[in-house]
Parts: sequence; structure tokens; C-alpha cells
Amino acid sequence: MSRTENVELTVLCLIYQGDKYLLQDRVGEDWKGYTLPGGHIESGESIVDAVIREMKEETGLTIKNPKLCGVKQFPIKGGRYIVFLFKTDEYDGDVISSKEGEMHWVKREDLSKLDLVNNFSELLKVILDDKLTEFQYVVQNDEWKLILK
Repeated sequence: MSRTENVELTVLCLIYQGDKYLLQDRVGEDWKGYTLPGGHIESGESIVDAVIREMKEETGLTIKNPKLCGVKQFPIKGGRYIVFLFKTDEYDGDVISSKEGEMHWVKREDLSKLDLVNNFSELLKVILDDKLTEFQYVVQNDEWKLILK
């Protein structure tokens, strides 16, 4: 059994201001709806540098002191897709939108009124709950099962 597998590395970040979250209304067909901004880690790039770069590209904000809160993972053909989950309330700049989607400040209490991406509430739970660190999809009997740890 090989201990090496193909891995796609990405980041997501919850940028917050009190009870408001900066969410992206994603237009991509692969993951459509309101979600956290993020993107791929470039070859050789540090994970922290990647989340800072991606937040600047997608939100216009320069984030500071992003805190790693957990990991999301799921199987892909020939390997695994890993998302490093961050949060921060420290940033400079003005919010902009990108080709990925429009950015919106949303009150936590208004989340249920939005068309959120699948399993957004579980993703947010992993980021906000200090007792959780992992959001994992596993495939059992051709069915995708969500596990929080």
C-alpha cells in the first residue's frame, strides 16, 4: 500500500466583523451559492501565504493573523482534495468582488435566508467550534457521508 497520493490543496477563510461574515455569492457551477472566499495553493507556496493572497484576490482585503481552524477533505479521482480552513477579524482595505462572485457582509442570523452552498452550516461549525477540527466526506457503498471530528 502506497503512502503517497495525489492531493489538491486549497484554502477557505471566514473573515468576520462581530456577528457579520464576509461571504461570496459564487457563480461557478461546481460550487454555486453563498460560501467563504478561497482558492488553490500554488506550487511551493506556504499555506498561510496562500490564504492571504487568495483573500486579497477575491475580497480586496489584506488579512492579518489568519488562524488555522480545521481541515475539510474529500476523495477525488486518484487522491484527495484538502481545504485548510482559516478565520480572522483582522484586515485592511476595502471589499471588492471578483470573477468568482459578489462579496457581501451577512449577519449570522440572516444565513438561513440565503442560498448557501451544500453543508455550509457544518463547515462553519468546524471553523467556529474549538472542539472540532475536521470536516470529511467519505464514500461508503457509493454514498457520500459527512463526518465531523
